[in-house]
Amino acid sequence: MEGILRYLRTPGAKGEIEAAAPTQRVSHGLDGKTQADISDSVGYTVPVKARMLDRWLDRVVQFSGSEVVFFVIISGLLAWAFLGIRYGTADSWQVAISDVQAIVAYVFDSFLVRQELNLYEEGMAAAATLQSRLMSHERMLRKLLRDSQTDMFEKGVPLAEENKTLLDKYRVDFPSETWFGRFTTYASHVFGHLATVSLYWAGVFIWIGIGRLCGWSNNWQLYMNSASSALMVFIFAFLANIRERHSAYMNKCLDAIFKTDSMVEARLRHLTGDDAENAIVVLPAPKVGIIQRAIYYYADFVGTLVGIGILTVVIVVWVAVGPLLHFSSNWWLIIGTYAGLVGMNDGFVLRNMQNRLGKYVDDEFSRVEVEDEKLYAILSIPMPEKETIGKPSPTQKVSELVNKISSHELTVVAGVLTICGLVAGASAMRWSTTGQLLCNVPPSLIESFFMIVLITGHNAADDKRRIGLKNIYERRLRLLSFAESIKPHTNETLVETPTKDINT
Repeated sequence: MEGILRYLRTPGAKGEIEAAAPTQRVSHGLDGKTQADISDSVGYTVPVKARMLDRWLDRVVQFSGSEVVFFVIISGLLAWAFLGIRYGTADSWQVAISDVQAIVAYVFDSFLVRQELNLYEEGMAAAATLQSRLMSHERMLRKLLRDSQTDMFEKGVPLAEENKTLLDKYRVDFPSETWFGRFTTYASHVFGHLATVSLYWAGVFIWIGIGRLCGWSNNWQLYMNSASSALMVFIFAFLANIRERHSAYMNKCLDAIFKTDSMVEARLRHLTGDDAENAIVVLPAPKVGIIQRAIYYYADFVGTLVGIGILTVVIVVWVAVGPLLHFSSNWWLIIGTYAGLVGMNDGFVLRNMQNRLGKYVDDEFSRVEVEDEKLYAILSIPMPEKETIGKPSPTQKVSELVNKISSHELTVVAGVLTICGLVAGASAMRWSTTGQLLCNVPPSLIESFFMIVLITGHNAADDKRRIGLKNIYERRLRLLSFAESIKPHTNETLVETPTKDINT
């Protein structure tokens, strides 16, 4: 019984994450002297999951963020727009296209949730790996300092501003994005800007304003439902694409950092003869309350794509009962209602996850910076000048406030209560066409808003992490140049094959 309860509690549990940096080996010659080859530096690789199903699902999620899928979605939306010129006045067209868009958005919801979970696990593992190697750096550098005081080593001159040779020796440029990547990154800042959010709500209020002129008809609701659903599908595809591309960019940056860091380790092991394994670093599980735990539980449920499986069953049942309902407009709306309500809840959960999980990762990388400062203090060398994000503008401050409110766990609870209210309202209307539209239009509007806010949050986190990784790289580069400046009494040198291409 306890085993069953433990299994049921497993989803949603953010357990400990442990990692150890691969140990850079040194060889011992016949004369007992140590040698190391820093051309064998170890770069960053994404952790491979044990289960084949997980690996397969991750490939599906990765493909969903590809340019191919993005352009297919754009083509589909354009085809819908042009066909709507001829068929757009028919209720069946409006309802059918809204159903399709709701289902596509539902599927992307699940992909984005899994994508968020993967980014959390990969980010935490990368931070733990850096912390693991930092422990070895500190141990070996302390030994070097002790040995230098007993004249076992001649300590080189600490890196001065005019000594650029060693810094430039291993420096590589961070990867550059393609023209398409630069364009979509720029577009993401436009779509995620507070002005865009304001224009979105201005359009919604204009639509509400003309409702009286249209007699608050079902057609009036269907037009907005179709438009907001199309916008939502576009944002989902766009967000999946920029997140996959930005994740790939971050991985290349981490690769440059890890290679430089392993070169520092190889050099220090050569100087000290230290062959102790890099320690395993265990990052403790975050402490969360009951509400947040429930949100994570639901996210794990969606992230395993079980939700898509349930949607498939719902679609089969929906098709089966079609003849009983004479394929009426009510029948057409059922699947859109289900996907819309669940998708709205997923939007609330996604925004919460982006903020909470991202903060856990940022906190661990902040610990890396603290340990770096400690290491530089031990060596009595200055830290490289830290690049920072400029002072936020009033618009950015407002965006941050909106992000903070929208990602709070109580906002997720408010979303669930809103869904319950919509279901109660539709039930009071006996799930008529108008009642079902009540469960379609507001969720579509709210979820579209949350997707725009999600882009805003992603942009802020991405800008911060890019600068953070660049600062880490500069600190690693200076550590390497410092280690290279330490000369043993002999003229031994490392076997060096530096590379200028971090993509190889």
